[in-house]
Amino acid sequence: MTGPHDPEHRTGRLPAAPPAERGEALGPDEPASSAAYDPVPAQAESDGRPGRFWSARRIPAAVLALVVLGGTGLLLYDVAAVRAGRPAMRWRRVLAAELADRPLDDVWVLAGAAAAPAIGIWLLVLALTPGLRALLPMRRDRPGVRAGLDRTAAALVLRDRAVEVSGVQSVRVRMRRGRAGVRAVSHFRELDDVRADLDTVLGAAVRELGLARPPSLSVQVRRPAKRG
Repeated sequence: MTGPHDPEHRTGRLPAAPPAERGEALGPDEPASSAAYDPVPAQAESDGRPGRFWSARRIPAAVLALVVLGGTGLLLYDVAAVRAGRPAMRWRRVLAAELADRPLDDVWVLAGAAAAPAIGIWLLVLALTPGLRALLPMRRDRPGVRAGLDRTAAALVLRDRAVEVSGVQSVRVRMRRGRAGVRAVSHFRELDDVRADLDTVLGAAVRELGLARPPSLSVQVRRPAKRG
């Protein structure tokens, strides 16, 4: 019971709930129980899965713009010089002579014909694909806010969780967009028991990463290599 001088009695308010129960972010020194952790908030289901982050690709765009600008400016200058009565540049005369003399089945002609569409396809791929393959999109728990997790950081989290399993000596994690490959070395316990524990621990770790598209797990456990 509360007395008349207690704060709860004067204000009529209940004690504040912990931050985890109010849905607030915990501080760096505040522990959170795994049993109370809800990896999929109810409002996140209606928001849908966010797409990948698009790369600005400033360096390829700048390099391509400079190359096109330089080539176009040089060609326009040469055309203007020819119109003014001056001879064409040497590189243009040599190129015209080579194209006129070389047959269509020449190696250099075929190489140039193959390189031109290859470069064009590469530019189209850069323009139509998001890029930033190392950045994994996370669930959108708040409208208007997007977050991503680096694949290296996600692999470190899985590795730290895996080495806590009893019997695991070392772990290597290869994180991809759709799959996480885990190779563990166990120096004691049965391999099947270690693999089962790793499946459980890493499955929970993947859910707690909060990724929009959780990767599938591939766990392999082996004994240490015997030394000669």
